[in-house]
Parts: sequence; structure tokens; C-alpha cells
Amino acid sequence: MSGQLQHELGNALSAVIGDMQQAVEQLAQLLEAERTALDTNSIEALDRVGAQKQAKMLQLEQLDAERQQLSRELPASAAVLGSNWTRFVQSLRRCQQLNQCNGSMVNQRLNQVRQALSILTGHTGENSLYGRTGVLHASQRSQVLAEA
Repeated sequence: MSGQLQHELGNALSAVIGDMQQAVEQLAQLLEAERTALDTNSIEALDRVGAQKQAKMLQLEQLDAERQQLSRELPASAAVLGSNWTRFVQSLRRCQQLNQCNGSMVNQRLNQVRQALSILTGHTGENSLYGRTGVLHASQRSQVLAEA
């Protein structure tokens, strides 16, 4: 492979890593916006951010496929990646932490909703209850408490 071609591939790989870094920083901003939407209970904002997150993840997947292709074609790709790759991985870890935090918040609220439904329906068990006759009944949303 000629030196000129290697130089061009190295420049292309550096550009892709730069694009990946920019995309992961935008993903972090979206995850922070998602947290704000969760804090404010804004369904519209959650829907909007969810669509944007999905698009950003697709972009990252496409950029990573391009990075992998360029890395295969460039024997000394590790030298080109260098500190830019390290910075990208650190940013990606931050996104992972933000996402886990948001997921924990969603799970906590889901458990609260389940507890509230359990109280409203009179069902203490999540999946099933035993009736007066000892027969196992599937969980129901509502139950007749009294008849006239």
C-alpha cells in the first residue's frame, strides 16, 4: 500500500472517529434531556427524545461500521486512533452511566405504579391469588367487592 493511500485512509479514520465523538456527545445531551423529561413527567418530551436517541444510535452504528472497515484496510490503525479513541470510549462510558441512571428511574416509577395498582385492585400478589376455595386465580385488574 502506498504512503499516500495510507495517509488518506488515516485521515478518513481520524475523521470518522471525530464524527463518532461528536455523535456520542450529542447522545449524552439527549440522555440528559431524557432525565429532565423524566423529572418533569413530560410524555411529549420523552417521545421526542426517544426518537432522537434511536436516530443517534443508528448513526453511531453506521459510523462504527465505517471505522471497522477503515481499520481493516489500514494496517497501522491503532496509531491513528490513539487518544481520540480513548476519549470516545470515555464518553461512551458516560452515556452508559446516564442511560443506567435513567433506566433505574423508569424501573422505580414502574414499581410505584404496580404498587398503586395492587392497592387499587386489592391484589397483593403480582401474578396470582388464591380464592376462598383454594383455587389459584390469575391476577385481575378489578374485583367485585360487594353486591346489592
